[in-house]
Amino acid sequence: MAVDELDAKIVRFFTDSPRASVLEASRVLKVARATVQSRLDRMAERGVVAPWVPQPDPAGFGYPVVAFCSLTINQDLGHDAVVEALAAIPELIEVHTVSGSSDLMVRVVGKSNSDLQRVLDKLIATKTVLRSSSVIVLNTHFQGRTLPLLEVAAKEDVS
Repeated sequence: MAVDELDAKIVRFFTDSPRASVLEASRVLKVARATVQSRLDRMAERGVVAPWVPQPDPAGFGYPVVAFCSLTINQDLGHDAVVEALAAIPELIEVHTVSGSSDLMVRVVGKSNSDLQRVLDKLIATKTVLRSSSVIVLNTHFQGRTLPLLEVAAKEDVS
């Protein structure tokens, strides 16, 4: 879906002021409230923006250790069965099928390094994962950074 500069301004506004109302956005952006609402609805319908829900930060409720793990899975089971088994582990917060030497890339959290080991043991205990390789995050500089990309896309010539 093509986005324009007004779409980007609307997303920027709500990124900077997530609790603001559509009416407040319309006043600040100097466009009609209905325009802001219809743009938001269109972007949500087309998958440009996800549904607006609180995004809990695991570090904020006791899970400050983050690791990325490359997983080699039991191919005989198929990805769907593996992902279903892994979904039962709440400390897995992202799962991606990837190309390369591993099958899945996952992001996991733990309360401590030893708790992270417990989580990794749970992964292996599913019998769907044959091998894992992990790297622990030492510092996160930014994540989920898509707004600058949306702003660039909004300025590009769509023709």
